[in-house]
Amino acid sequence: MPRRFAFPGTEVVLTIIVVAFAVVFAVATPQFLTLSNAVDLVEGYSVTTILAAGVFVVLVSGGIDISFAATASVTQYVAAFAATRYGCGPVTAIGLGCLLGFVLGSINALLTYYLRIVSIIVTIATGSIYYALLIYLTDGTEIYNLPAWWTDRVVFVQARMVSGELIRITLPIVIVMVVVIATHLLMTQTKLGRQIYAVGGNLDAAGRVGIDIRNILVLVYGYLGVLAGVAGFVQAHRVHQAVPTAMFGTELSVLAVAVLGGASLIGGVGSMPGVVLGVLLLAILQNGLNLLGVSSYFFGVVIGLTILVSTSINGYSEKHLRRRGTIDVSPS
Repeated sequence: MPRRFAFPGTEVVLTIIVVAFAVVFAVATPQFLTLSNAVDLVEGYSVTTILAAGVFVVLVSGGIDISFAATASVTQYVAAFAATRYGCGPVTAIGLGCLLGFVLGSINALLTYYLRIVSIIVTIATGSIYYALLIYLTDGTEIYNLPAWWTDRVVFVQARMVSGELIRITLPIVIVMVVVIATHLLMTQTKLGRQIYAVGGNLDAAGRVGIDIRNILVLVYGYLGVLAGVAGFVQAHRVHQAVPTAMFGTELSVLAVAVLGGASLIGGVGSMPGVVLGVLLLAILQNGLNLLGVSSYFFGVVIGLTILVSTSINGYSEKHLRRRGTIDVSPS
């Protein structure tokens, strides 16, 4: 059975770091440690979390997909076009976007499988193509007249605290919860999840025991494509418009939280709880720095250092554990 979790103590260490930074920022600025701020953080990072869940699955399989932002932009625009030009309802429009996301993700998988090119090169190329075609065909035109069912704020729970804070559990928060739980169950409670870990842990061994590598890759990259479609819908729901370049530049932050959460860049390792903790840590850092008046441009430094440090730690831990023979990469 493949190892299905991050290296020992990853979640524990992340939890300690998250709590430590939360305490520091709570002392530094009173606005930080409030329930309304916490809820706003969850909603504000909803798109990042949804995309990170899909990237996590791809990383576990041994691949790296950089095209998800372009996929999200394309699926968002197609769904918005269908809704505004042809009057499609939510099921049709969102379903069309997610289906297109699956197709674009599957293209990445098939190119990686048949061309035998490393996935990061394939997805850099396809992401560039997806973006370029979107801008070329739409001339960069934004769609503002989204239907009410898309833009109206949906509140599932609303409560006013004793302190006067108004807490709202909105649609993006509920969608994030569903995606996180579904991804966690997929990777820990299903045969497909075990096969994904096996493929990422030892590709040759997985093939020898009869796992269909091509189909696994199609499902993995297709899953990220579907979540990119969901993320595109959520992003447009929050800003009330569909912009072709809206998702541009999100690649590094999404990859950072997945790697920070313990997902190995060479596959076979990682956990969804770790990814959630990674999102939480970056959200706390960005929010805390903003409240302290630190320039938002500095957060790029934080993201870069996060990727560098977490990748180095994961790489060192993996080499150490492999020497000791404590990582089981044999497929179940």
